[in-house]
Amino acid sequence: MRIRIAGDDASRQAAFDIRRRVFIEEQDIPEAEEWDDADATCTHFLATDGDRPAGTARLIAADRIAKIGRVAVLPEFRGTGLGRGLMLHILDHARTRGFTASVIEAQVYAIPFYARLGYVAEGPEYDDGSGIMHRVMRLALHGVPADENQDRRTRGSPGSLQA
Repeated sequence: MRIRIAGDDASRQAAFDIRRRVFIEEQDIPEAEEWDDADATCTHFLATDGDRPAGTARLIAADRIAKIGRVAVLPEFRGTGLGRGLMLHILDHARTRGFTASVIEAQVYAIPFYARLGYVAEGPEYDDGSGIMHRVMRLALHGVPADENQDRRTRGSPGSLQA
């Protein structure tokens, strides 16, 4: 597995193709809901297995907060650790660039996945307009590598979520 910034047109198109397949085709999200102005200015990441695109996500900078979104892994790569690897890569990227926290608007079914990475759910569940329930989750970055942050959470430290 290789994860990199989708910095050229072909890589960005591969990331968009994954999003189209997962969100528009699989989850029936309306096309108008999937694409937004942030796509032109955010940092897109692409995970590949060999030369095959496998997963993607994007990072939007909001002051010192890294808003991670549009996390998508193709069905044939789910359960392989690719999604975890993608998130750890993005979190380390954010940390090295001085972000102090990460926020994600998680689909409710994915909350346990993000909790295992150390994210903590905040506030009520809500429909983001797509018909899929979401919940905001937050992770303090503190300069701790993502793997260590997750390890501390799963050992049952105070305030941890164990999923």
